[in-house]
Amino acid sequence: MMNLGTISIPTRYCGLPGKAHGGYCCGLLGKRIEGAAQVTLRAAPPLERPLRLESQEASGLRLWDDAMLIAEANAATLGIVPPSSVSYDDASIAAALYSGFAYHPFPECFVCGPARTREDGLRIFPGPVSGQDVIAAPWVPDASVSEDGSLVPPEIVWAALDCPGGIALNPTGVKPVVLGRLTVEIAEPLEIGNRYVVVAWPLGTEGRKRFAGTAIFSDEQKLYALGHATWFALPV
Repeated sequence: MMNLGTISIPTRYCGLPGKAHGGYCCGLLGKRIEGAAQVTLRAAPPLERPLRLESQEASGLRLWDDAMLIAEANAATLGIVPPSSVSYDDASIAAALYSGFAYHPFPECFVCGPARTREDGLRIFPGPVSGQDVIAAPWVPDASVSEDGSLVPPEIVWAALDCPGGIALNPTGVKPVVLGRLTVEIAEPLEIGNRYVVVAWPLGTEGRKRFAGTAIFSDEQKLYALGHATWFALPV
């Protein structure tokens, strides 16, 4: 293996209390792999600690916290077909029904936490879409997530594709699920200030495993990014 240096995840990018956001952490590895990438989380990523990044055979990556394996990343094929997009107006109507406004187990979550401001979190609030088996939310990426003020960094796109899948599987928030694996392909870079729609839908279960798809479309309903996630149900 080759040591590629360290990654430290700032507190801003939290998911569970005191832990880094899973999708954001996955994106830090996934963006280093050309094309679609699959990242498996082996432990909850810590915040504000130097995490060692190593390359392995077959162009894979591993992220370590001392001797603890945090995540593994490899090239992948994304074998799902997204549903039709939802209009920005319909997504805005759906977002008003976001269950997290009534109850959210992690209100400080970088992506879907209602306690975060637009300049601090993504504020992606998906709700049910009338007549469709999907949830959807409008999203206008804020300049605060961009290094150049123009493009949305890939790790932010990965983060945006994370939480909506979990919400599609657990719309009320009372049956906790945790992200285990995220596979993402970004078709085109997203731009700061543009209007997008994030759509998520359930893809079945297998024991404790729960599967979900997520997609990001432009306001003109063009597909920009696609994700497939494996979640694990926790004992209630």
